[in-house]
Amino acid sequence: MQGKVWKFGDNIDTDLIIAARYLNTSDPSALAKHVMEDADPEFVAKMREGDIIVAGENFGCGSSREHAPIALKAAGIAAIIAPTFARIFYRNAFNMGLPIFELQEAEEIDEGDTVRVDMDKGEVINITQAKTYKFVPIPAFMQELVDAGGLMEFAKKELAEKA
Repeated sequence: MQGKVWKFGDNIDTDLIIAARYLNTSDPSALAKHVMEDADPEFVAKMREGDIIVAGENFGCGSSREHAPIALKAAGIAAIIAPTFARIFYRNAFNMGLPIFELQEAEEIDEGDTVRVDMDKGEVINITQAKTYKFVPIPAFMQELVDAGGLMEFAKKELAEKA
């Protein structure tokens, strides 16, 4: 995957990802219209499908709502790169099919850079800066969740194969 970088800081909580006032729906397309709105009111208008968020420590902290990764994925965010993720967000992201990557050097990537992620090699290639960073590749079973589009789609596929 390859996309333009949008940069956010440390401790981006689930209320910044999708504000509680929009949680009266679980419709992904409705949530997508408001993703990151309280952090950057123009974010949805500026970003494009396939773009990548690069953030600081503890991305996705706060409440355990699944709406946060659903909203990000529905908005077209291809991946999130950060040094660390809140534990519940980490699991929810994979369950929803949103790839996230732990990269200690995330702060070296600038907003507007174009990066490519090679999940198999465990590399983030900053095309703009001509730098390559290594991360621990996603375990195979979690990669299968992402490839399937999330846990529910994975389970449907598994059940269909056994039928």
